[in-house]
Amino acid sequence: MSGKILGALLIAGGIIVGIIITGLMLVYRSENSLSAGAATLGIVLGLLVLVLPQLGIGAFLFWRGSQEAVAEAAASKQRELLNIVKTRGQVAISDLVIEMKSSRDEVKRLLHELVGMGLFSGYVNWDEGMLYSRQASELRQLSHCEHCNGQLELAGKGVIRCPYCGTEYFLD
Repeated sequence: MSGKILGALLIAGGIIVGIIITGLMLVYRSENSLSAGAATLGIVLGLLVLVLPQLGIGAFLFWRGSQEAVAEAAASKQRELLNIVKTRGQVAISDLVIEMKSSRDEVKRLLHELVGMGLFSGYVNWDEGMLYSRQASELRQLSHCEHCNGQLELAGKGVIRCPYCGTEYFLD
């Protein structure tokens, strides 16, 4: 059961327990079985001891479950991008945007995340709009750009960039 569902159940259960405790204390008070002070004390203690911890744990689990859902959605998008590129070898950025129902900036962000995690090697020409999957060992041998023959420069961890045409080479 997901944390979000369990959290919602605990919150609902806490509210129900709070209503039951309050209702019982009010019924006992109306029957003169309890004094007003005892009924109030029963409500306060019941809420503090039984309801508040349940609501707190439920809220935490609900919040944590929401975070996990967001992280899973991001991982799913990364897997989708990686699968498309690795199975095809090369793919147009515009095709990725359409298939993934995203934007060009999101595709770029996902690609850089995959490179940062060491999961993707290949290169992209942003001007041309093409993404290529290649073995890192082949890319490490390159000293000149495959598109314009310009001298390649190190642009960051695992990224080599052509300063002339903007092609980025990703090494995992």
